Amino acid sequence: MVEITLTNTKTRQKQTFTPIDDKNVRMYVCGPTVYDRAHLGNARPVVVFDILFRLLRHVYGVDHVTYVRNFTDVDDKINDRAALTGRPIRAITDETIAWYHDDMDALGALRPTHEPRATDYIAPMIAMIEMLINRGNAYVAEGHVLFDVRSYPEYGQLSGRSIEDMIAGARVEVAPFKRDPMDFVLWKPSGADLPGWDSPWGRGRPGWHIECSAMADDLLGTSFDIHAGGLDLQFPHHENEIAQSRCAHPHADFAHVWLHNEMLLVEGRKMSKSLGNFFTVRDLLDRGVPGEVIRFVMLMTHYRKPMDWTEAKATEAETTLRKWRMLTDGVAPAENPSPAVVAALADDLNTAGAIAAMHDLARAGDAAGLKASAQLLGLLDDAGGGWISAGPDLSAFAERMNALRADAKRSKDFSAVDALKLRLSDAGVEVRMTPTGVELLAGPDFNAAKLERV
Repeated sequence: MVEITLTNTKTRQKQTFTPIDDKNVRMYVCGPTVYDRAHLGNARPVVVFDILFRLLRHVYGVDHVTYVRNFTDVDDKINDRAALTGRPIRAITDETIAWYHDDMDALGALRPTHEPRATDYIAPMIAMIEMLINRGNAYVAEGHVLFDVRSYPEYGQLSGRSIEDMIAGARVEVAPFKRDPMDFVLWKPSGADLPGWDSPWGRGRPGWHIECSAMADDLLGTSFDIHAGGLDLQFPHHENEIAQSRCAHPHADFAHVWLHNEMLLVEGRKMSKSLGNFFTVRDLLDRGVPGEVIRFVMLMTHYRKPMDWTEAKATEAETTLRKWRMLTDGVAPAENPSPAVVAALADDLNTAGAIAAMHDLARAGDAAGLKASAQLLGLLDDAGGGWISAGPDLSAFAERMNALRADAKRSKDFSAVDALKLRLSDAGVEVRMTPTGVELLAGPDFNAAKLERV
């Protein structure tokens, strides 16, 4: 069996992955808060951990891997959106979940085994909070229930910081009813204008962190294999999940392996609305950037390194995918992906190494092996290739070439025709001259950026 190694955030070491039960491999990934479109940074963990899901299914079997990714559908951001728009909360969350599915499907991400909504797990959250109160790890204060961070001595192990360091470096909610500044909310009261559920502490709603602990417990058990998410969730969200879950179930381990993907940049800068470089996945798709190209760009960088989205990388990805799709057109995939590709992915999800191995397959002309290997990474599947068959719109260039050709026939000077043909060829466009006109076809080396300068 293929040996998988993963860098465990908690141990800060790359270690061999050994599932608790190889017939029931279980992973949990923190999902979106559903109030708006997913931006490009939101998509990175989806693509990264979709690769892990695919690898685990390849190694252990499709029926032996369970993947849970939640939807946070109770949150103050959602409440604010409802107040701003006057729309019902459920209408907002239903619409946003549908958007999310459409956008992530376009990136070739498989749907998880389970996609629980927080609002469907209020009762398990209340039950876990009661357990924490009874064990002395949580307390009630002014209608709130708070987790007592000092009651869990191992708090901070995931992020590698002491409580004092975390207090100094974090923005913590100041409240007079807290015993300690780091104590976090498990339950809070709701006014008549906010969503709420009956509880032993009055009508209210859960804090953010408790939902993932309750859903993971219900769907994966008190101990499971992998918990993953973006690096921004390491503290406080994941730190708090560990504390409350381990205290609720002292004899269980919660997650054995913790994985975190690094953040995303755009053209070397942090994505920000104030910088004008903030965009959603849908923005790119609507601009004509194929989902397969977006996925490929994300796979070009190792998940533990910052990923820089650039137009140059998107052009490179599109060029590569065009070549590979032309090479594999009409070819059945091999029975198994290349061992070199599998080995790269098994080495801490080294997607860049897997892409390098696929370039080797393409150079060797192994179309069947390339197709099987690419499909393991969610590339070159039949459903995602529609953008290739459609091709770029070259009609304006064809009209220019036809006009220049007509002028050249009268003047007998074909230099302008030859110059345009040369520039189109340099952009990867095949120019076919026929008695009835000019036909332009995007070839395997098509480069849209060069075409803009023609």
